[in-house]
Amino acid sequence: MQQLPEAFRERVMRDLGVEAGEALCAALDTPSPTAIRRHPQKGAEAPVGEPIPWSEWGSYLSERPSFTLDPAFHGGAYYVQEASSQFVGRLLAGEQMAGKRLLDLCAAPGGKSTLYATLVGEEGLVVANEVDRRRVQILADNVRKWGLGNVVVTTNEAADFEPLEEWFDVVAVDAPCSGEGMFRRLPESREEWSEGAVGQCAAIQREILGSAWQALKPGGILIYSTCTFNHTEDEEVLVDFVARVGEECVALEPVSEAEAWGIEVGRVGAFHTYRFYPHRAKGEGFFAAVVRKVGEATKSGRRGRDRKAKSVIQPVDKREMQELSRWLQEPEQMRCYRAGELLYAVRASRYEEVERLSGMLRVVYAGVAMGEIFKGKLKPEGALAFYVGLRREAVPEAELSQQEALEFLRKGELAATLFEEGLNLVCHRGVSLGFVKRIGARVNNLYPHSLRILNK
Repeated sequence: MQQLPEAFRERVMRDLGVEAGEALCAALDTPSPTAIRRHPQKGAEAPVGEPIPWSEWGSYLSERPSFTLDPAFHGGAYYVQEASSQFVGRLLAGEQMAGKRLLDLCAAPGGKSTLYATLVGEEGLVVANEVDRRRVQILADNVRKWGLGNVVVTTNEAADFEPLEEWFDVVAVDAPCSGEGMFRRLPESREEWSEGAVGQCAAIQREILGSAWQALKPGGILIYSTCTFNHTEDEEVLVDFVARVGEECVALEPVSEAEAWGIEVGRVGAFHTYRFYPHRAKGEGFFAAVVRKVGEATKSGRRGRDRKAKSVIQPVDKREMQELSRWLQEPEQMRCYRAGELLYAVRASRYEEVERLSGMLRVVYAGVAMGEIFKGKLKPEGALAFYVGLRREAVPEAELSQQEALEFLRKGELAATLFEEGLNLVCHRGVSLGFVKRIGARVNNLYPHSLRILNK
């Protein structure tokens, strides 16, 4: 394994003392614990392990299985998420999150976004943003697989959210950072680290926090997190932020069990801070801080909320809605629309918000992609199979063995005798994976080409 950067070693010895610094460096050269977070609605087939104490749905696994060869993983029954990062859910445990509007400003690859989507529920709305247009596609894929239909994936700069002034109940900033907490799990991050990068990241983090605060409504919660140890990107960023808006901040109740879990607890102004060191807590390096915004809605904020945006989505007509309705468990609760060639569905209560966001931001994915209608019938998108609101009786359901399911996931050939004539929903142990269409002795595998597994 690549040696730890010498400047990093020297700094942790100064910050922590020699004994604790050596313990941290030794821990960074040990194997990372494997952790997952199961889906509350379709996670019965997730691997079973030791519970993560701060995560309702999280587990440590005693060994790392081949996730690539587990159909349940591909069906969104669970998410492989580092244990420390699941702590953000615990920060919101004292809040009534159902139905809330949440912005995850730096969201890829999607672990925290899918956790937030679970917390706000199907009636809530998560805007998951990733500025990197390559990484945003991974984020969108993970949102599709999680299948709650309550996420809008965008690819924008943080400043693009400032017109949505005081619009979100929660804003989470998992800021781009120097990545010291990833030295164990991603050894290549050791080569990419530099002292110069620490300062550059801190400057970016300050800018992002300013935009995040503007988008947060009074009474709302701000979560700031990094996967790095240094105070420059953690406490010092918060000190600068508190100097600017400290009078608008009030503390939440602290996580009382944190110290018992091996987490270092601190305070910066009204922020409670939580730092994970891998030699003390079972997880990777992580830092999180949380605060509540106080005050009254501003006049500029009201104008920001009322500002009209050009609509880029169109409602479906009655005939299209009739066909789409038979695929949905609660069609009366949903509203469907067209964006480009595809038809999508969202909760009717969130339609106007999705319409607004689509006119203001670069939206990559929103709600659940239903598919396209040909000759009055839906040709379903693969994402529809992952959706928890899918009415599975819409087409015949084919239960496949593990080997047959893996062949489907490779977009391989499958025996026609496994399926009924026409469209079929492909499942393994009750977890839906996608669609096939049988035409006589031929089977068209409709699994998305971009998601196919290459491992034999």
